[in-house]
Amino acid sequence: MLLMAALLAVSAGSAGAASVSSATGGMVRWLDKVSGETRDIPLRRGETKTEGRLSITLDECRFPSADPASNAYAHLTIVDSLQTSGPVFAGWMIADSPALSALESSRYDVWILRCTN
Repeated sequence: MLLMAALLAVSAGSAGAASVSSATGGMVRWLDKVSGETRDIPLRRGETKTEGRLSITLDECRFPSADPASNAYAHLTIVDSLQTSGPVFAGWMIADSPALSALESSRYDVWILRCTN
């Protein structure tokens, strides 16, 4: 609910001022909190890559058209191979506010860094 309010505030504040573009891909950072390993994972829209127990799918990546380097946000679906009840995360992540909507996992952190074309 908090994420939806933040997305609405961002879009309302920029309505008329800036348009949003969709990217063909994005860069996701993966962290294994146990081993300390990190990886930057390039993903194309619709592509799934596996790191550790997680399969990460980039569903969509959007950014302000006038400033592609700023505030990207992405819809990700993340599945843990140990969880059979469905995705452990499915929703929007905002690059400038990774804690606002993050993967809740005792082992892993995943967040969007930027959109790519």
